[in-house]
Amino acid sequence: MYFTDRTDAGRQLAARLTGLKGQGVVVLGLPRGGVPVAAEVADALGAPLDICLVRKLGVPYQPELAMGAIGEGGVRVLNEHVIAQTGVSERDLAVTEERERAVLAERTRRYRGDRPAADISGRTAVVVDDGFATGATALAACQVVRARGAARIVLAVPVAPYGWADRVARVVDETYCVHEPADFYAIGQFYRDFAQTSDEEVVTALRLRRSAPAEDPEVRIALGGREVGGRLAVPVGATGVVLFAHGSGSSRHSPRNRAVADTLNRAGLGTLLFDLLTEDEAADRSNVFDTPLLAERLGQATDWLAGRPETAGLRTGYFGASTGAAAALWAAAEPGSTVAAVVSRGGRPDLAGERLPQVTAPTLLIVGGADPLVLDLNHQAERLLRCDHRLVTVPGAGHLFEEPGALEEVGRLAAAWFAERL
Repeated sequence: MYFTDRTDAGRQLAARLTGLKGQGVVVLGLPRGGVPVAAEVADALGAPLDICLVRKLGVPYQPELAMGAIGEGGVRVLNEHVIAQTGVSERDLAVTEERERAVLAERTRRYRGDRPAADISGRTAVVVDDGFATGATALAACQVVRARGAARIVLAVPVAPYGWADRVARVVDETYCVHEPADFYAIGQFYRDFAQTSDEEVVTALRLRRSAPAEDPEVRIALGGREVGGRLAVPVGATGVVLFAHGSGSSRHSPRNRAVADTLNRAGLGTLLFDLLTEDEAADRSNVFDTPLLAERLGQATDWLAGRPETAGLRTGYFGASTGAAAALWAAAEPGSTVAAVVSRGGRPDLAGERLPQVTAPTLLIVGGADPLVLDLNHQAERLLRCDHRLVTVPGAGHLFEEPGALEEVGRLAAAWFAERL
């Protein structure tokens, strides 16, 4: 047994693929089991995640024998040798294809909705599954990906039988595998947990990784008669934009907030990380804890953002950390506030206590399970909030979420909250 579950398998596989980072790849998971593996690969490479939907065209009287495969966009790959040897007529082929296209269309709607398939023309496509046994689906997928215009195809799996690469050499350019055991009976034998992946898991993984992290150029924002620095990232086709309110002693360069922002960008959300105070103002510690002042600055930044052409018309959310969470909640409670959702990471909502009943935006409170003082303060805040809200603890995480996997979980929770509401 090599893997705890598909997430663990994906992380181990991703460690083998680090050489592909920065090469503009697109990661394609095979539904359903290959998607959670592919999600970890996409995260590690900072690449967009999509699915590769294919349907095998089985010989009518011998369905397990493939005479071809179909994919999205009308792609069809045929094995003329099998068709000739089995005597399949054009009519039989047409009937089979029509039936499988109906199934393909239904699954496309289920998993992707109205979002178009990723453009892989001229790019490197990394096709990922949770393992390679007979390889029929993976081979069909790679053929379809080639027909869709991919310039280079990489097939990557956590586990495959020894010698598997020779079987795919004719259709792929490169292969990666973590383990290649000689005694191979079924993919599931190498997983402790090999439970079936649900449709909802597939949809969620795709929603949280729509895009690669966006470029975040420096911008200057006029706040309170002064200018502060910021970093604005807006992915193509962004569905909303999130303003970050950092905590005391932090800034727009906070590595924790930047990591969360990258996760939001992959989910198709724009982000604005900016300094709430100038350097001179931040030197006065009383300003750092002046919640009304920080909330006012956040509101001014929201107005500034609404006037930018790349974010005009997008719904806004607030992500606040530590004392910045109090500023986010205070600003969200202002009469006429248009903020559509708030997320607090290790926040101090008690600093906005008097305003909490006026917050109307759906609010997610994320607290480390090993941060008892802040957890208690958030439980108290829960009792004051009248809006749609939820408190989630990240087990074992401290106030800074520095434990392995803790910050990644914060990013996933925040992205899911904002993606449903912006």
